[in-house]
Amino acid sequence: MAGYLGLFATALLAATLIPVSSEAVLAALSVADGAELVLLVAVASLGNTLGAVVNWVLGRYCLHWQDRRWFPVSAATLARASDRFRRFGSWSLLFAWLPVIGDPLTFVAGILRVNFWVFVILTGTGKTARYAVIAVFADRIFG
Repeated sequence: MAGYLGLFATALLAATLIPVSSEAVLAALSVADGAELVLLVAVASLGNTLGAVVNWVLGRYCLHWQDRRWFPVSAATLARASDRFRRFGSWSLLFAWLPVIGDPLTFVAGILRVNFWVFVILTGTGKTARYAVIAVFADRIFG
């Protein structure tokens, strides 16, 4: 049980700006005796998607403070990110699992008020597919 809880926490944190590798934790647990691959993928996906929801919520409500000097993102950066997101559309959320661009992508989706359920479905689908590939690969190679 502790492994599943640790995986959930790691996956949740990995979807925020905190640099954590949930993939390594998932791969290690995938080869452990008694590990249930489907449950591991579900736990990792749920945690990572919930972390992305945190980013969406932050994006959704952060513009209230954009005129403050301490606000971490410039207006020009926000405009560029918004333009890129609009160019590729909501379908780009299927790639929210990608390093470097995934977290900002989910944040910008909140700023642009992408429908919450569309956000959850697309983001969760991409993240689940990624975790499934990692778990199966680790199990086949190292298990």
